[in-house]
Amino acid sequence: MKIFPKSIGKIKMKKKLSIFIFVSIAAILIIGFFFIEKKIYAESAAIFLLILAIIQVLALQYFLKNQLKNDVVKSNLRLRLEELKDKLELSEELANHKSIYLANMSYEVRTPLNTVLGMLNMLKQTNLDSDQSAQVEIAEYSSKHLLQLVNMVTDNAEANEEEVTLNLKTVDLKADLTKLFKVFEYQTWEKGLEFDFKFLSEENGKFLVLADSARIQQVLINLINNAIKFTHTGKISIIVDQSVGIDNDQIITFYIKDTGIGMKPKDAKSIFMNTEGIGKNSILRDYRGGGMGLIISHKLVSIMGGQLKVESKENEGSTFYFSLQLKKTLNVKSEEEIHRPVLSDKFNVLVAEDNRMNQKVIKFILERQGADCTFAKNGLEAVDLYKILDFDMIFMDIYMPDMDGYEATKFIKETEKYAISNTPIIGVSASAFEKDIEKAKLAGIDDYLSKPIDVEKLKKLLVKYAHKDIETE
Repeated sequence: MKIFPKSIGKIKMKKKLSIFIFVSIAAILIIGFFFIEKKIYAESAAIFLLILAIIQVLALQYFLKNQLKNDVVKSNLRLRLEELKDKLELSEELANHKSIYLANMSYEVRTPLNTVLGMLNMLKQTNLDSDQSAQVEIAEYSSKHLLQLVNMVTDNAEANEEEVTLNLKTVDLKADLTKLFKVFEYQTWEKGLEFDFKFLSEENGKFLVLADSARIQQVLINLINNAIKFTHTGKISIIVDQSVGIDNDQIITFYIKDTGIGMKPKDAKSIFMNTEGIGKNSILRDYRGGGMGLIISHKLVSIMGGQLKVESKENEGSTFYFSLQLKKTLNVKSEEEIHRPVLSDKFNVLVAEDNRMNQKVIKFILERQGADCTFAKNGLEAVDLYKILDFDMIFMDIYMPDMDGYEATKFIKETEKYAISNTPIIGVSASAFEKDIEKAKLAGIDDYLSKPIDVEKLKKLLVKYAHKDIETE
């Protein structure tokens, strides 16, 4: 971007030099003309010519000085470019050595680990008492955890350096992820933390989806490892919400919640920035060990069609979550449950939610209950829509860009329309921190709904604020 101003400067300098030469020649001709016509004396002409000569010498010195400066700058730039080329070649060489080192390290660690796991598996086939079986199981999960760490380092390096391609296969995510979570269960117990995981689903039968299970697990390993690392007391909770199915697609949302050290709001907003930015930010570096795993997870979720988000409170904990829309395949379903909407009359709902995947989820849930949805992608848009359209209820996401849910609620409640209609506002957030709930009440939010959305609680809220005497199922 700086090349153009320099080029323009050179052009201006040449133009000035041309004008100066033209003016000098014109001045000499005029003095000569006046001298020939005897309008000025020889002494006066000589003085004028001397002054002009002095000005020319000074001007020539100025132009030569600038030319010399430009030549020095060009020479320095050439030297700098050569230095940068040498550094680039050295960096590429170091990167290649790093890749080779990681590959060798991975091989050297995986080989004995696979042997250990194989021997433990053979040991499980022998006659063991209950205590011995438990010990072997713990040793097996600990070995699997170590193997996971090795895989995480090599997979993250690969995702950071190469173009990621998805390997979509038919998978049973519940079965795959249950095995993964079991490994972390032992790890959290060793640290004295509580750990639980659950799958929320409306379908009782097993269902399969088309997905890259390895990449999903890579993201979860990064996020869960961070949660365990930065949680010293309390609990780690994993929720896989697979309750929303749209046609042949399944929207699955993953929540990783911890009660760890958390982050300040400004740090949470920039946690997924580039590695250089995080490297310069000592707070983020202290909080998340450099942030490389988070950046790669953000990239992988984006490639899979989702968006990784975080809600956090300092000294209270963090919630990382993302949604993926995956194709259902070879479903084995239980009999279709008959869903009866709780709303019989027309009911218009404004939903302020910036995440498009989350919009699909809440739209599906609300429309099944008989509500018509209008969406706003931030608080500012929600306020504008409220002013021009009529709504029976507002679902307000707390954390949004441009204007958050608290500010939007404040502006809505200051309008003349709200003074007349008193539209109920429901706060929605993935993190139901006590401070959030208190702040929501102070902002005038009527009720609070945490993600993943509990359908039964949602039904009760709809019935409560629709002022209908309807019993929930």
